[in-house]
Amino acid sequence: MRTIDCKTEYRVNPIGLDSKTQRLSWVATEGRFQTAFQIQVKRNGHPLLDTGKVVSDREFYLLDEKLSSRDHISWRVRLYDEEEVCGEWSEEQTFEMGLLCEEDWQGALWIGREEKSAADPSVPAEAESGDAMNCLAKKAFFERRKEETEVFHPHLPAAYLRKRFACSKRGEARLYISARGVYEASLNGKRVGRDVLTPGPANYHFEIPYQTYDVGGLLEEGENTLEILLGDGWYRSTSGVDGDRNLYGDRVSALAKLEVEKTPVVVTDASWEASLGALAQNDLQQGEVYDAQKEEMPSDERRWQPVEVLGEDHTLLQAGNAVPVRAKESFPGKLILTPAGERVIDFSQNMAGVVEFRVNAHAGQAITLLHGETLDENGNFTQENFEDRKRHKEGGTYQMIHYTCKEGENHYQPHFTVMGFRYVKVITDLSLEGAVFTAHAVYSDMEQKAFFTSEIPLLNRLFENALWSLKGNFLGIPTDCPTRERAGWTGDAGIFVKTGLGLMNCETVFSHWLNQCRYGQFEDGRVANIAPPNNRPGMISQMLAGSVGWGDACILVPYAIYRWTGDIRILKDHYEMMTKWYAFLENLAKAKGEGEFHGDPEYRDYTMETGINYGEWCEMGTTPEQSMRNGNYDVATAYFSYSGKLLAEIAGILQKEEEAKHYREVSENARSAFLSSFTDGGVIHSKRQCQYVRPIAFGLLSEEQTKQAAADLNVLVEEMDDHLNTGFLTTPDLCGVLAENGFVATAYRLLLQEEMPGWLYSVRKGATTIWETWDGISKDGVPKDSLNHYAYGAIVSFLLDGVCGIHYSDRSTVIKPFVSKALGSASARVMTPKGEVQSGWYFEGDRCIFFIELPCNMQASVWLPNGQRETIGPGKTRLEITGGNLTL
Repeated sequence: MRTIDCKTEYRVNPIGLDSKTQRLSWVATEGRFQTAFQIQVKRNGHPLLDTGKVVSDREFYLLDEKLSSRDHISWRVRLYDEEEVCGEWSEEQTFEMGLLCEEDWQGALWIGREEKSAADPSVPAEAESGDAMNCLAKKAFFERRKEETEVFHPHLPAAYLRKRFACSKRGEARLYISARGVYEASLNGKRVGRDVLTPGPANYHFEIPYQTYDVGGLLEEGENTLEILLGDGWYRSTSGVDGDRNLYGDRVSALAKLEVEKTPVVVTDASWEASLGALAQNDLQQGEVYDAQKEEMPSDERRWQPVEVLGEDHTLLQAGNAVPVRAKESFPGKLILTPAGERVIDFSQNMAGVVEFRVNAHAGQAITLLHGETLDENGNFTQENFEDRKRHKEGGTYQMIHYTCKEGENHYQPHFTVMGFRYVKVITDLSLEGAVFTAHAVYSDMEQKAFFTSEIPLLNRLFENALWSLKGNFLGIPTDCPTRERAGWTGDAGIFVKTGLGLMNCETVFSHWLNQCRYGQFEDGRVANIAPPNNRPGMISQMLAGSVGWGDACILVPYAIYRWTGDIRILKDHYEMMTKWYAFLENLAKAKGEGEFHGDPEYRDYTMETGINYGEWCEMGTTPEQSMRNGNYDVATAYFSYSGKLLAEIAGILQKEEEAKHYREVSENARSAFLSSFTDGGVIHSKRQCQYVRPIAFGLLSEEQTKQAAADLNVLVEEMDDHLNTGFLTTPDLCGVLAENGFVATAYRLLLQEEMPGWLYSVRKGATTIWETWDGISKDGVPKDSLNHYAYGAIVSFLLDGVCGIHYSDRSTVIKPFVSKALGSASARVMTPKGEVQSGWYFEGDRCIFFIELPCNMQASVWLPNGQRETIGPGKTRLEITGGNLTL
């Protein structure tokens, strides 16, 4: 038995870690069952730990040794099989610690280019820069300004920073670097690393991530030049529903330390120089303005001036432990001419990313690129579905690149922006003959872990669409959409986390996002709806803070990660946040005034009557205003019970037995309150599908009550001609609830519904991502809302665990497929932390053949549609059902 896919902290040989413990993981292969393991660890080449033989079937180990800054750790593991045969040692794995103490940053100062404050109303729109974005933004701002106290914040140029230094010898070298803004670093003219949009999204009032890069191969003996291009990033760019700028500050700055053989060689300080250059404006949402004629500006020594020192505080620095954001897949563009005569590039895939282009031009000629997700009903370019022009302080999301050419060949790829798009409108007097346009998808550096196929092409495309919406919305944190808000909504994450973990290795992205949730928690325990904040305090960010189903993500997400990985640290790290949130719910339940309660007095303190709330958001046939009030009492009480049940389990895992007992009691009382207040003796009377799905999925009903509720739900679906009318919170569970309770045919008719509302309607309309609403493009071709929202993509969990039956958790695996001749056949592969699981089925005459393959060290209980069960182990298994008989 040997090991493959060894990782430290979910990454391969990472550097710059600051975690107190480190997860060392592996996958077993070439055997059946692991019964024990042995790990040997070295620190800086010297033995640190030998675990000896550890009797365990776990495929990970938490290293809990006191490590120091810059420590280089190597480790290897070997496994024992069920016959006590010891396998070979794995290949040596490594990781390296970052700078763990503030003192490690001694001498490094925050520096930037001296500039007038971006908040200074005296700064004209075109200040120090080209005016393409500023003119649009300034015009829109003054057209919509409601109060004289509002100040226009112009976009300012990117700063070019440099330091020349001598190096007497080459050797192991590390660059530790961060920004209050966004940066790109280069050493001797060569780009440092492949990461983009660093240091990434964070609540900069609580945390400033830094990155560590191996730059030994870029250093030269003698003279060297370290350069930093510094832009606005999440710190100063336009963000959120309101289009706020300068959310964390109005001055951007960089911080860096270069060490050779662990000895400081360069730090950012007053000896650095600053200049302007070609990047005149940059904004994460609005885009970039670039003048290639000014690319030579940094080579003009007269333009370099001393930097401005902007402080030396290192208290908020933390290692960026999540996987980095990078440019991933590339798509060639196809030039089309719209009915309106527009030149538009179609990249075939809706994505979050940037467009690289190469053109030949004369100096001074300009190109403007506008990015959009779709064409309008007439086949012309549009951005109307972004909607935010109605509310953004700066007039909307322009998603614009404005490029002024130099003489000859021009080559450009944006630096500090990312767009949501499939189509790009090209505005220029240039001939595009010979021009090359390439789109690059940009997202966190995650690997695809799940694959699905069936005989229904539209269903296969639905799976791909969900995958692409995940990619387009995981840029450092999970967000709602890449065009309009780019907000880390808790509700979206809570309903998608299970799906996300199955599709890609996004554990570290969710973990980083949970930290932002913790930072933003209110004193009374409410969890902010958006993390990190991307709006200033106001109605949209605070009015509904504490919405059930949204705030509950602080429990749902860590719980899901633990169940997938077995990593108890995620529960320990966020337990206080969970308990504060649940205490808020308990207090809210008890805070009802006289006349506000109409249920069983025995359960008065366990019924949630919350007033305005998100409720069953985006439920068909309701307006947003109705969603906020429509049945949120039953929604809130159901979540009060369900989250309490999960929290009780979490407390038990953490060996907090008294707390576990308390949460179990509250959860059970809330369940009784739900049954008392919102059912008739356990019978639900409603025409809303969500009011059946939620209590069934949450286990609030007895076995008999569940059967009745599922039957009634089935009738409702059939009465709607096999259409859904669930909203945001219950749609992911709809098909699973029906199938689990015997209504498999109905579940499949829902799944394969091609008319609106239905999952395949968007696919039939040409969607390549998941839409925010079921009618994102009307039957007449009119677009609205976001066309890249991952939330409704949670249905692909049903493709994996319902259609193909793969139910995986850290300690158990169940294969329970629901089959249908409507699909003909189906199969899926899921790379779990234990290895790849495969499951599928097909029909041959009256026989249904199931094929399953499990990795080493895994057993599974197989539940077949005829009610028979089998326990199987590693390797390939083939089963047949013929007339109720099982053949193994």
